[in-house]
Amino acid sequence: MLLELRAENYAVIDHAVAAFGPGLNLLTGETGAGKSILIDALVLLLGGKASSDMVRYGAERAVVACVFDSTPGAEAILEKNGIDPEGDEILLRREIGANGKGRVFINNQPATVGVLRALAPELALVHAQSETLVAFDAPQQRLLLDRYGNISSEKIQKAYDAWKKLKQEIAGMQGAEQDRLRLADLWSFQAKEIEDAGIQDAEEDIRLDAERKILANAERILTGANAAQDLLYEGETSVESLLATALRHVEDLARFDLRFIETVQQLAAAKAGIEDAASTVRDLSGAISASPERLEEIDDRLAMLQRLKRKYGHSLEEVIAFGEDVHAKLSELEGRDARLAALEGDLAAAATLYRELSDGLSGQRAAVATKLGKAAEEQINELAMKVSFRASISSNTDETNWSSAGWDSVEFQIATNPGEPLKPLTEIASGGEMSRVMLALKVSVEEGAPGAGRRKRAALPRTLVFDEIDIGIGGRAAEAVGQKLKALSQTQQVICITHLPQIAAFADQHFLIEKSERGGRTQTGVRKMERKERVEELARMLSGANLTDTSLRHAEQMLVSAAGR
Repeated sequence: MLLELRAENYAVIDHAVAAFGPGLNLLTGETGAGKSILIDALVLLLGGKASSDMVRYGAERAVVACVFDSTPGAEAILEKNGIDPEGDEILLRREIGANGKGRVFINNQPATVGVLRALAPELALVHAQSETLVAFDAPQQRLLLDRYGNISSEKIQKAYDAWKKLKQEIAGMQGAEQDRLRLADLWSFQAKEIEDAGIQDAEEDIRLDAERKILANAERILTGANAAQDLLYEGETSVESLLATALRHVEDLARFDLRFIETVQQLAAAKAGIEDAASTVRDLSGAISASPERLEEIDDRLAMLQRLKRKYGHSLEEVIAFGEDVHAKLSELEGRDARLAALEGDLAAAATLYRELSDGLSGQRAAVATKLGKAAEEQINELAMKVSFRASISSNTDETNWSSAGWDSVEFQIATNPGEPLKPLTEIASGGEMSRVMLALKVSVEEGAPGAGRRKRAALPRTLVFDEIDIGIGGRAAEAVGQKLKALSQTQQVICITHLPQIAAFADQHFLIEKSERGGRTQTGVRKMERKERVEELARMLSGANLTDTSLRHAEQMLVSAAGR
């Protein structure tokens, strides 16, 4: 509910604060005191259009602010728009500059008018001359009918969400069909090219490159190996023969001087090393055969591997990984048709369930609509009106019309004069008539359809605001309006401006809007009245500015009578 409303430098208001409470909050005051200004301020905080004309003369800016109890729906909207919560309350503030510029804050964080408009249906519905048509659209009418019949759309919402999710997934898969086919052809070619290459492992190109160097230089290698063999072992003056001669001389010396024994050992090791080196050179050169055919084969293989690396990776390891990846993608695509068939089967089942639930919901609504039409007509005609009223249900089963609330459209229709055709409720011209119709309709809904065994319904979180509800009525009709406002306020907070004491007597909180002059300027203020002040205000509303004992007694009696109902 609305906890507090503030306005500073707004129109004729210098500074005003109204702390509202649960139940019925009524605002009264002399004609021209500015009662509707507070409602206008609330409308501004719910996303209404701003104008620099709203700024009090001489001020740089006007500021309006309010505090609402938070709701789960409102918190979801704030989260969607990146606004942090503020406990269990929502703080709205709007500034309008004299230069026409404005700013919006929600929970003291910068926001936009669009977010205010998104929050509005969660927080309050304003029924005034200029706001009713905005507040009471087709979805709101369907919600009222469902609340009247205690009809739950929870199951159908889940069915719709499931159906919509499947439909979107299938559309996404089908929408990419051409891309899929193009990619499938490309991946198939790439996978086959890599597979046909028959890559042995990630080191194959390194091994082949080493073998190619040997084959390409076979003649040079053999010539060098033979020369080395001759110098090391085969020649008359080879290193091995020279070491052997030196070893014999040193061995002879060692017979006379033991200090040469270590040198003998060193020369013997060197001679053995030379023999091993010569043997290795001989074996390696013996394994080399100049083969132009093998060299050509290796060149072709390396060229092919190089092409693969240019296309699919910097190394054979990356080429192999690329091939494994496209194989996985192809497998996924091959399973797509099976997946699509399964999804289409699930979609058909989800559509069947949705149709069954929607058809059942349409039946429930049709049965309830007749009862609501009669109940609302009776309530409206108790408010100084003579109307015919009907709740009309139309069903469009085409998939394009499916929604989370079913495929029904609900339209409230009314004829305000005998003999006139029924027309949509939103075409009523008079703001006062519209407010009274809305009041009667909402009271009908909250009282519920006749019959036993109805489940208790949760109270609505939104604040209802009525302006001009008492235009053109009086007497018993005014008292009936007061009774209905009181009844409605049992389930949700109601704020109403009234000029009639018969209505004001039913208030749970009664606020006086009054003008005063200070420093040569007219100011409008608001204050909550206690019992004695309420009696005097009702007496003023009965007899005018000059209070009489009779009007005071009558006012007291009205309060007592209203409290007993």
